[in-house]
Amino acid sequence: MSKNKGTLIILLALLMFIGWAGNTAYAAPDPQNPIPGISFNVDSGSGASGASSTVSVILLLTVLSLAPSFLILMTSFTRIVIVLGFVRTSLGTQQMPPNQVLIGLALFLTLFIMAPTLGQINDTAVQPYMKGELNQTQALQKASVPIKQFMWNHTRPKDLKLFLDYTKAEAPKGVEDTPLTALVPAYAISELKTAFQMGFMIFIPFLVIDMVIASTLMAMGMMMLPPVMISLPFKILLFILVDGWYLVVKSLLLSYST
Repeated sequence: MSKNKGTLIILLALLMFIGWAGNTAYAAPDPQNPIPGISFNVDSGSGASGASSTVSVILLLTVLSLAPSFLILMTSFTRIVIVLGFVRTSLGTQQMPPNQVLIGLALFLTLFIMAPTLGQINDTAVQPYMKGELNQTQALQKASVPIKQFMWNHTRPKDLKLFLDYTKAEAPKGVEDTPLTALVPAYAISELKTAFQMGFMIFIPFLVIDMVIASTLMAMGMMMLPPVMISLPFKILLFILVDGWYLVVKSLLLSYST
């Protein structure tokens, strides 16, 4: 009985507290200190200007939703994250380093490599647009030139020709005349090929260690012992002795220096 009575008292106290909090939260506003309000109006948008504004908003939302994909395919992020993934796979450390660490490292390396290009975009397009010297169309055209130049420098002519021939477009006279619809996928497959080439070179020394360990275990008659368990410490030790992360990051930076 005493237990039920104590529970009832607690419930009554809780109800009193909720009622006091509700009265405090929904108290009448002070006339001298009115609560600021926000007004939101929806216009019917009749006429050609209204339809044009609606289409512009839809296109803007579409571009914003696809912006991460564009940034990944138009920067050095693809090559970096694939090479780092190859390093982890060749070591055989499963989820070490974790995906969050590899993605974070890839993002910061991308920002470091793309810093000159981003600075050029800021100087030639963003700042003049903020000062009112360029309109939106002119700013986009100015901003596309540095990123086109970056992709052009790291795109194989064979890959670019593939997409230009498919669209039956004329050979561009320079970087500015190259359409992004052909340059972006050409740059993407060029980056994939380069990343896989670097990954293959990373795999070779670790593959040699696996073969040596497997041959040694078979010669000793220890066929029931998985070679991976024995080779993993040796691969990690080799990677540490040669300062592997330094060499991998250095190779990635040098691959964009030309």
